[in-house]
Amino acid sequence: MNIENKNLLPVITSENDVYPYLKKINQFPILTDEEEKRLALDWLKNGDTKAAQKLVTSHLRLVAKIAMGYKGYGLPLFDLISEGNLGLIQAIRKFDPEKGFRLATYAIWWIRASIQEYVLHSWSLVKIGTTAAQKKLFFNLRRLRNQLKKYEDGYLTNDQIKSISNDLGVTEEEVKQMEGRVFNQDFSLNTPLNDENDSEWIDQVEDETIDTVSKVEQGDELKKRKALYNQAVRKLEPREIEILTARRLDEEPKTLEDLSQKYSISRERVRQIENKAIKKLQEEIKIISDQKLLTKSKIT
Repeated sequence: MNIENKNLLPVITSENDVYPYLKKINQFPILTDEEEKRLALDWLKNGDTKAAQKLVTSHLRLVAKIAMGYKGYGLPLFDLISEGNLGLIQAIRKFDPEKGFRLATYAIWWIRASIQEYVLHSWSLVKIGTTAAQKKLFFNLRRLRNQLKKYEDGYLTNDQIKSISNDLGVTEEEVKQMEGRVFNQDFSLNTPLNDENDSEWIDQVEDETIDTVSKVEQGDELKKRKALYNQAVRKLEPREIEILTARRLDEEPKTLEDLSQKYSISRERVRQIENKAIKKLQEEIKIISDQKLLTKSKIT
């Protein structure tokens, strides 16, 4: 049975919806322990969707609070909330109230897992974390780095890298690579060169309008990347290409809700197709790149 009912559950489809959405979900009552257990049993044993929907609405504030903790990754808050809501629904489908703990305690893991998967796939087409330890590194590196470098600038020192490596159970090389991936994206060309003057890093960038060589090289690189993508994308199914393009490549990306209505499937199914397409694309790009490197090495 489908817990999601568009007529009863509030929907968030854009950043403009965030404030009205937060205002609306604050109106839903918080359940007592007894109410929660009764509703959960009605859903578990009788398939009562109204009971399940009450469980959902009473925990939407929890999802929004968790989602806000991931705003630092530069992704739309409404998408983070939508992904968290899917995690909440999954938690309710699997929740057993007779095990003695509250739904919120159980749902937190599902909500975070859903949001984190979205962040990982959205951050880059290159896999950032493939193991549980690497994912833990990705989501904890910013906090640990800020703690260790509270009064300092620049990259982590060797001792700091070793400390994080020991804390999170990953290699020092993995810490270095992750720091480069995560924090290179935070760098702004408007950052001051130093404290002595008003010059910024952007002032050191050469005028590309007079650098014909750079333009040609950049054009060649873009052509290579485009060709690589076009070759890899042939491995995707038509609907996978359409959803991936609509979600990641269009100037105005479509929401999960938009695509769920277009294809008459659930938002969760849209997300699954999108993630599967990204995974297939990553794997195919790697295969093609490895083949080209192998061919090049044989020639040389």
